[in-house]
Amino acid sequence: MSNARPRSQHLLLCLFLFISVVNSLHFYLDDNEKRCFIEELPTDTVVEGHYKALEWNDERQVYLNNEHLGILVEVTELESGHSVVNTRGPSDGRFTFTSHEAGDHTICLSSNYSSSWFGPTAHIRLHLDVVVGSTKANADHDRGHVSALASKIRDLNIKIEDIRREQQYQREREAGFRDLSEGTNSRAVWYSVAQIVTLLLTCAWQLRHLRRFFEDRKMR
Repeated sequence: MSNARPRSQHLLLCLFLFISVVNSLHFYLDDNEKRCFIEELPTDTVVEGHYKALEWNDERQVYLNNEHLGILVEVTELESGHSVVNTRGPSDGRFTFTSHEAGDHTICLSSNYSSSWFGPTAHIRLHLDVVVGSTKANADHDRGHVSALASKIRDLNIKIEDIRREQQYQREREAGFRDLSEGTNSRAVWYSVAQIVTLLLTCAWQLRHLRRFFEDRKMR
């Protein structure tokens, strides 16, 4: 019989609680340009974003990191127009927010550069990773669920102990039955040997008796 493994139930519960969706992309924008994305979110959902901006270098013909480059992040609930996030960060940064209402949310990113009539235009490549986590759990519901799960685990442990005691009792009974069977077989063997010896002695006595009987008849 297979043993119960409560630990696997914990591992399975944690797996369902931490399921998330990751959206990764990169796009290009110029200074004073804003790019927006729409994300449909349920209520009380945690969203984490990581962005990294690289600026085009004409001399080296490659996108490089610029420590003076900053990124403005704006998150707005479309239906209510409520601003959830409005922050300015470095070229490599993160942002986190929790949706208060279900529906579409806009995630907009722009650079801190402003275009100039005489200056060169900055070309930026922006990498963006958005992780949409699972809905926040109700603490009271979680505590009740954990308590119920702990109670079930205790009941399973008690049943396992009962099964172990029953198995131990059965093993002891089997050992006693085996000893009794071996003793009975041994006595049966000795009883058979005794019967054979008795039969041989009886045959020998009868032969001797018959021989004396015939000898007596001849003498007469």
